[in-house]
Order: sequence, then structure tokens, then C-alpha cells
Amino acid sequence: MLARSPAFRRCAIASSKGLQDNINGTRNMATLREIELRLKSVKNIEKITKSMKMIASTKLSKAQRAMTVAKAYGAANNELFKHAESTPEQTTEPSRKLFVVISSDKGLCGGIHSSVSKGTRRLLATGSIVADGPGLKAAESEGPNARPAADSPIVIIGDKSKAQLSRTVSKNIVLSLNQIGKDIPTFADAATVVDLIVRSGIKYDSVVVVYNKYVSAVAFEATAMEILNEKGLREASGFKAYEQEDDTTKDLAEFTLANGIYAALTEAHCAEQNSRRNAMDNASKNAGDMIGSLTMKYNRGRQAAITNELVDIITGASAL
Repeated sequence: MLARSPAFRRCAIASSKGLQDNINGTRNMATLREIELRLKSVKNIEKITKSMKMIASTKLSKAQRAMTVAKAYGAANNELFKHAESTPEQTTEPSRKLFVVISSDKGLCGGIHSSVSKGTRRLLATGSIVADGPGLKAAESEGPNARPAADSPIVIIGDKSKAQLSRTVSKNIVLSLNQIGKDIPTFADAATVVDLIVRSGIKYDSVVVVYNKYVSAVAFEATAMEILNEKGLREASGFKAYEQEDDTTKDLAEFTLANGIYAALTEAHCAEQNSRRNAMDNASKNAGDMIGSLTMKYNRGRQAAITNELVDIITGASAL
């Protein structure tokens, strides 16, 4: 009889509504607490990315000055090979090229590492660093030796590209180096790389340096630079006109290789710092957008919780 009375039903409905309001209030408080913690986390991340952007900007200015100085070494190599008038030997077998892939040990710099890794895989497969693009110097004449040999050795500078290339062409990797170019690269770093290559006894017909070319403040591209070995210099028409000594030609080949690697190291370092600055700038902007979205969501949830509390107070006061 008591359960059927209207007064009891009204009390039961009121108590159920109060219980539901308490549950909703608890959920809102939990949601607001989660949003507040996430907002605090995103703000901390924004501080870190802004600091990294400032550091990368400072390093970029130094890297640009070093790149300008090192370009003279690359220009000297270009002049040497231009006046040597070297022509690739046409053979029925693919040429064995030594690929020197220049990367770094650090991340958080966009697609710097994947760019040279993809370019190296394309060079091994087609002889061109870009899809449907022109090949290397040996491929300009479209001769039978345009495509590198399948067992062409690879020397990698940097742990990031090593991890990427190890998945597909691990058999070709003969030497990997790290901690080179940790700061601004120097000619001593390039000479160390050449010394290790010479001591390893790797056999090759020419050297192909794969690195990221600094295009502009917002762009870079994977580039391949081919450097002749000692045999290529001896057989060049420009060198045949003069009497050559074994030690002199060997030293010249090693020096030109060091020149090319040094120029590539500095330009790749500059492209990396520029890419890291852009990546941190984008991350800071994304964090700012997320902070705005979370702040609006937090304020809406907080206003809704306050409104519900006011409704409860007014309802309770009206009941009295």
C-alpha cells in the first residue's frame, strides 16, 4: 500500500534524481581533473618545444656559416673532375659503387633521415635518387653500367639511417659510424671517415655520397654526389696527359673524397638543424592549438558543473 501512494513515488523519483545528479557531478569532476592534467602536460611540452626551437635556431646560424666555408671544398672537387674530363668505362656488368650515406644520431628533425634512406634504396635499385629522375654521372650516357651492382657496399654515418637501412639492405652495410658531426662537422671528421674506408679495404669503382642538400629555410632534398677513385683519376683523359706517380694519385683520390664528404657533412648538418627548427616550430604551434581547445573544453565543463550546483541549490531552496 505504501509503495503505491503518490507521496512515496515522488520521494523515490526525487531520490533517484539526486543520486543521478551526484553521479553526473562526480563524472564531471573526474573529467575536469583529467582535462586539467592534460592541459598542464601540453603546456610543459610547449615549453620544451619552444626551447628546442630556440636552440636549433642558434645552431642553424652557425651551421650556415660552416656550410658557406665548406662549399669551397666541394667547388674545388667539381673543378677537378670537370678539367679531368673523366668518362665512365662502358662494361656489360654494373659498376660497384661505394655509397656513403650521411645522416646523424639525433631525431626530432622531420624526414631528414628517411629522405636519405629512401634515396639510397632508389639508387641501389634504379641508379636514380628520385623516382623517374636522372641517374648518377655514370648513368648520364645511359650505358650498360648505369645501375649499381647489387652487392655495392654502403658506409653509413649516423645511427638513424643505419636503423632504417638495416631492415632492407643489411647485407650491403660494411661500415657504420656514429658520433661524427655531433656538433659542427670539421675536415678532421671527414678525414677520419676516409681513413676508416681506406683501412677497411673495401673495393669499389667510384664513391657516391648521399646527403640532404640545403635548398631553403623550409626545404631540403636528398642528393647524390659521385667522386672518382684512384683508378678513375688515372684513366681520366685530363690526367693521362701528364706523368703520374702512384703515391700522388692515391693521395689526391683520398683528398678529393675527404673534400666531398666534408662539404656533404656540413650541408647535411645545416639541413638537419633547419628541419629540426621547423619541426619544433610546428610542434609548438600544434601545442598552442591543443592548449586553446583544452582550455575551452575545461571552461565549458567547469561552467556546466557550476550551473548544475546552482540548479540543485535553487531546487532545494524552492522545496523549502
